[in-house]
Amino acid sequence: MRRNLDMTALRAFVTVAETGGVTRAAGQLHLTQSAVSMQLKRLEESLGQPLLERAGRGVALTAQGEQMLGYGRRILALNDEVWSRMTDQAFEGELTFGVPDDVIYPHIPNVLKRFAIAYPRVKVHLISSLTARLKRQLARGQVDLIMTTETGMDQGGETLHIAKSVWVGAREGTTWRTRPLRLAFNYDCMIRSKAQRALDLAGIPWEMAVESDSTRTVEASVSADLAVHAALENTADNHLVEIPHNGALPELPDFRVNLYIADGPQADLAEKLAKMVREAYIE
Repeated sequence: MRRNLDMTALRAFVTVAETGGVTRAAGQLHLTQSAVSMQLKRLEESLGQPLLERAGRGVALTAQGEQMLGYGRRILALNDEVWSRMTDQAFEGELTFGVPDDVIYPHIPNVLKRFAIAYPRVKVHLISSLTARLKRQLARGQVDLIMTTETGMDQGGETLHIAKSVWVGAREGTTWRTRPLRLAFNYDCMIRSKAQRALDLAGIPWEMAVESDSTRTVEASVSADLAVHAALENTADNHLVEIPHNGALPELPDFRVNLYIADGPQADLAEKLAKMVREAYIE
């Protein structure tokens, strides 16, 4: 006799596997931890296979679990696509979403994927730019929602995360020891003025070695050890590293990762995407 998979239990399993733990999965699924655990147990019992093993504070997939995860993702994607297309609950329209380069990863790709599955009739235009430019576009009504990296927050915004800013340079680079300190920044970079101010207060002379509209130009110059840069912790290009200056350079301020939603006809739809962004930042 053919048997059917429990879709609720399958979604719980996939969410736990993707988030790395029952607690985070429960937050995304809006369920209690015990409810998620019961669904996992139900799926394992129905299949007669162990899918997960406890690993410290998280979970690890068994060999059977790794295989089931691939099946589960495809089944849920098809289920969600059918549900969205065959019901009247899907929205229609377009959204323009602005995100600074340094906070696109690790969350935004998965957010966009989830949103596309939930609302397949909505086209999302992703704009990657600097915070100052995104805020100008928001004020002009050219974007529906934006994320920013800034030390404060304007009215109407909400803070998703507090991020530390650090000095970064080339691997095994030595330019950070030279004086005046050579800097490389985009023209509108929000960290630029904060870094310059910190150097002034510390009495460290500096000069702008590279100024550009291109993030790639800045990264290439810094990776060649022609200058140093400042960025949010763990967001720098793979060719750059946090400088081990041991206090030779001043500490930099923390930055807020903020979210803003524009007023207008798309505000309700933008809130649906914003909700998924918030969920991605839940720890």
